[in-house]
Amino acid sequence: ETRGTFVTAMDMPKTIHDFYGFPRELYNQRYAAPGSEDLSAIVKDHVKAVELDYEWGLDHGSWSVLKHIYPLADIPVVQLSIDHFKGPEYHYELARELFFLRSKGVLVIGSGNMIHNLRMVKVENGDFNTEYGYDWAFELNNIFKNKIQEENHNALIDFSHLHDSARLAIPTPEHYIPLLYILALQQKGEEVRFFNDKVIAGSLSMTSLIIS
Repeated sequence: ETRGTFVTAMDMPKTIHDFYGFPRELYNQRYAAPGSEDLSAIVKDHVKAVELDYEWGLDHGSWSVLKHIYPLADIPVVQLSIDHFKGPEYHYELARELFFLRSKGVLVIGSGNMIHNLRMVKVENGDFNTEYGYDWAFELNNIFKNKIQEENHNALIDFSHLHDSARLAIPTPEHYIPLLYILALQQKGEEVRFFNDKVIAGSLSMTSLIIS
């Protein structure tokens, strides 16, 4: 758990394996992308709630996604932490202060899952990637997409009231909150494109989106 919001500020952030009980191959993964102390300093100057971090590095919320998009690790990467002790509205408002990054050519990625309940995972026919989910997971996945398309950010901030099963979909908020950071950077009327839109293993939504 992290108290406060930190941005990585080192030339070569290390790869962090912050998960437990997964195959050994995942713990052998390394993502040697450079950092950007200049960008970290700019973020701190613009967002007063942010502090510089010189120790943590890139955890799986960053490298597990970036290794597929930029497999050569040849772009500078700066990671922003999530304050576990703050609510969703706080994160949305903090993210609005990051809007200036869009005019600086910075790609902003919010990595997580709108539905993420590992305790209820159920793999169908031994294939983890087969589309399969509980009824409530499909229902919530569609509700999330509809609210995003409607630009109804207030409903998505107050996600616990979207559906009776919201607590099953989001038992802890750290995988959901990155979505709010991305929505906060959206300009009114901007196109949203969904991809990888499916529910797998019963209680995981892989649905992703691009705002441009």
